[in-house]
Amino acid sequence: MTSVPRRGDVVVGRDARGRVLRIGSHPEQNRVVLSIWQDDTCLATLRLAGEDLPAVMRALTEAVVDIDAVNRREAAG
Repeated sequence: MTSVPRRGDVVVGRDARGRVLRIGSHPEQNRVVLSIWQDDTCLATLRLAGEDLPAVMRALTEAVVDIDAVNRREAAG
């Protein structure tokens, strides 16, 4: 079981059992920390500055739009 960061959230992965993305907020340092966990082991960490977040959010939004477009094309046959 992966604990939730004090400020943040946990997103459960769909590719591997026990894989999660922890999102930790550290406003006192103007940072958001993304870390990938496999069960109780941290595999990778990325520390983002507050000014990096709009670009990350934009990239995630564009990825979702791309996935939606592919799904609509496939549904249309």
